[in-house]
Amino acid sequence: MAAVGTRPARADEVIILPYLGYGTPRKLTVCGRVLEDEGFRPAGERDSRWRNLVHFWKRLESDEVPGAAVRGFFNTVKRSTTTDREGYFRLEIPARALKGGVWYPVELELADDPAVKATARVLVPPARARFGVISDIDDTIVATNVTHKARMIVSLALSSARTRKPFPGVAAFYRALHAGLNPVFYVSKSPWNLYAPLVEYLDLQGFPRGPLLLRDFGFRMGKEHKRKAIEQILATYPRLPFVLSGDSGEQDPEIYSAILRRHPRRIRAIYIRSVDPRRVLDVEKLAREVAATGCQLVLAPDAETAAAHAAAEDLIQASELRAVRADSASDRSSSKPALSSGGLK
Repeated sequence: MAAVGTRPARADEVIILPYLGYGTPRKLTVCGRVLEDEGFRPAGERDSRWRNLVHFWKRLESDEVPGAAVRGFFNTVKRSTTTDREGYFRLEIPARALKGGVWYPVELELADDPAVKATARVLVPPARARFGVISDIDDTIVATNVTHKARMIVSLALSSARTRKPFPGVAAFYRALHAGLNPVFYVSKSPWNLYAPLVEYLDLQGFPRGPLLLRDFGFRMGKEHKRKAIEQILATYPRLPFVLSGDSGEQDPEIYSAILRRHPRRIRAIYIRSVDPRRVLDVEKLAREVAATGCQLVLAPDAETAAAHAAAEDLIQASELRAVRADSASDRSSSKPALSSGGLK
């Protein structure tokens, strides 16, 4: 997980919360927030539902620090910026022909209190990456009950990164797509307030580490947020094709199909987890339209089906398909049923 401020934690102190970033061999982009420290800590295996609820509320009610001067350092380059009224900051730091394939550290500090420090991690994909992966989280990786808002909020508030379980086999499928070099990006309508537990969740459940692109709290245009986030990634890596992964619960099939129409040679495959039986006919119609472009939209009931297609398309190794099947069986035996897990929305 990204590092936060290093001073002893007290409720009235300030911390820098950097987000996992992404960049190119010539430029690193760092984003994050400056917040009052609420005593955040990782989820514990024995945390009660009441403690989960308290921490959930704390994150939603985080106190931002507007107007804070933040400095970033990479090698000999320094850049400065100021947080906006929501405590957000963004730094673009020039780099010189980085090799890629690693997470580069950018040191951060507050200009008026250099004792408050943090280290941001910025991914520069390797030149040998075959493609990138852009994935939704909600109802794609883990059940969130996104179409039932009240149920979703209750399940999220009373659960943690340790108690929520992903859909069977999906983590193994993403590891196969990642293959140690293909970058993975996560796009969600979750607010930035939930960034830290989302990163913790992905790490604990064995997903490839990758930048998260979330939304401002209270911002309702989820469709536009996702579209803009994907367009931003495509623009950053103009020579890299992508695999898109989502679900049929809301608008992922329509958003991804529209992205494909704007970038017909950039999308290798679209995987849509089938979570809403009422949408099957609509998504199958979209799949036929997508097929006319030479790409394929696969409506899959589970990770095994998607992985089988990916193996046939040389997106993953055939040996990895066996690993996805084995992990699916293991996940099913340890989580019955997966849909009883809490949400991440």
